[in-house]
Amino acid sequence: MERVTLIMDLFERPQTRLTLEAVSRRTQLPRSTTHRILDQLVRLDWLRHTAAGYTLGTRALGLGGREIGHSALRAAAAPHLLDLAVRTRMVVHLAVLDGPEIYYLDKVGGRAAVDIPSQVGGRAVAHCTGLGKAMLAWLSPEEIDARYTQVMERRTPHSIGRLDQLHRELALVRRRNGLAIDRGECFPDLGCVGLALRGPEGPLGAISVVGDGSSALELVAPLVVNTVRAVSEELLPAQRPDRRDLPSLVG
Repeated sequence: MERVTLIMDLFERPQTRLTLEAVSRRTQLPRSTTHRILDQLVRLDWLRHTAAGYTLGTRALGLGGREIGHSALRAAAAPHLLDLAVRTRMVVHLAVLDGPEIYYLDKVGGRAAVDIPSQVGGRAVAHCTGLGKAMLAWLSPEEIDARYTQVMERRTPHSIGRLDQLHRELALVRRRNGLAIDRGECFPDLGCVGLALRGPEGPLGAISVVGDGSSALELVAPLVVNTVRAVSEELLPAQRPDRRDLPSLVG
């Protein structure tokens, strides 16, 4: 138990990622012992093993680490969301992916926000929203298949209703370098453009601008891109976005 505690204490934040060598060095445990304990923690879902190293698993996050991560994301995004809302005069959302749903972390937009049927702490079906599609696009096809059945819930007549349709839509999002469009798929007469905040192992969250379904979303897309870049640079300062990878609505 003392050795397990030594190891788990190294993972101070949900974003912490450590290699086997780093864990062994910092705990001063033999490499073979460290590897054996790490393998056991992975099997029990206390940790996850990824290409970038070890990070907290679903069981550890369920004890409060998830909310700590959400708080850090909200804090980093808050001033940028407000600036985006002021610039676009539209409603801005921040959300994270939770299984087949999105979970709203923040909503900014003054009086206009009252007319948008979403709420902080609320949820929506991911494949029916720009936010959700922006994050789902960076999961593997196998992960998408695990989250959905062949026939899926539809919120409006414009919603995606089949798994093959979702895969085609996510391919389109990837061709736009991550920009996802929703026109009346979640809420009738509303449209949005969303873009994911991406970490080394997948989407950390997403930001979207929401307005009337007839809104010129193409015009506000560059502002969404700039906002996501600004928040990403605060959360992941070592991972600077390449400007050659800027999203485009062409294609």
